Amino acid sequence: MLVIGIAGGTGSGKTTVVREITKILSDSEVVVIPQDSYYKDNSHLPLEQRLELNFDHPDSIDFELLIKHIKSLKAGNPVEQPVYSYLTCSRSATETVKVKPSKVVIIEGILIFTSPELRKTMDIKVFVDADADDRLGRVITRDNIERGRTIEKVLERYEKTVKPMHLQFIEPTKRYADIIVPQGGHNQVAIGILLATIEKVLNNK
Repeated sequence: MLVIGIAGGTGSGKTTVVREITKILSDSEVVVIPQDSYYKDNSHLPLEQRLELNFDHPDSIDFELLIKHIKSLKAGNPVEQPVYSYLTCSRSATETVKVKPSKVVIIEGILIFTSPELRKTMDIKVFVDADADDRLGRVITRDNIERGRTIEKVLERYEKTVKPMHLQFIEPTKRYADIIVPQGGHNQVAIGILLATIEKVLNNK
């Protein structure tokens, strides 16, 4: 099993890079594990309080469960991935997604390199880099359309948590990357190098 970690700031283009990787592999060869599925459950808090939580801090992630699931997959065992809702900021109590072991496992998320133990499970670590202005534009579009937040609320959250958390926790983890993809998902040359590396590793396994 080849485990690839893809990190980078919010709105950097990680999803685009993941999509390019999955294009060269069949569905039976690859599975994507999103960090976002492993946010800690906050259903015990009032909704108003949940909406104010800092989701860009490492403490918001259930790394213990995520690491346990990656190790289980590497051992050849399926796992029940949590289902997390951004609208309610809580984990489903009744629904999970069954994930089976695969030839390639991609772990994707902004904070995945902040956990030393999780990093140890990865064979290739990729950091998707992008200018702050580009990332902000994508965040505004995504949070407004997909998560129902007003532009004013998105900008307030960006200044209050997203930007400072990026500088404190996410940007420093770039040093752990084996491959850095500048200009986000638009850098076809860097993505091509990444794809060639993956194919070479798979052929040698």
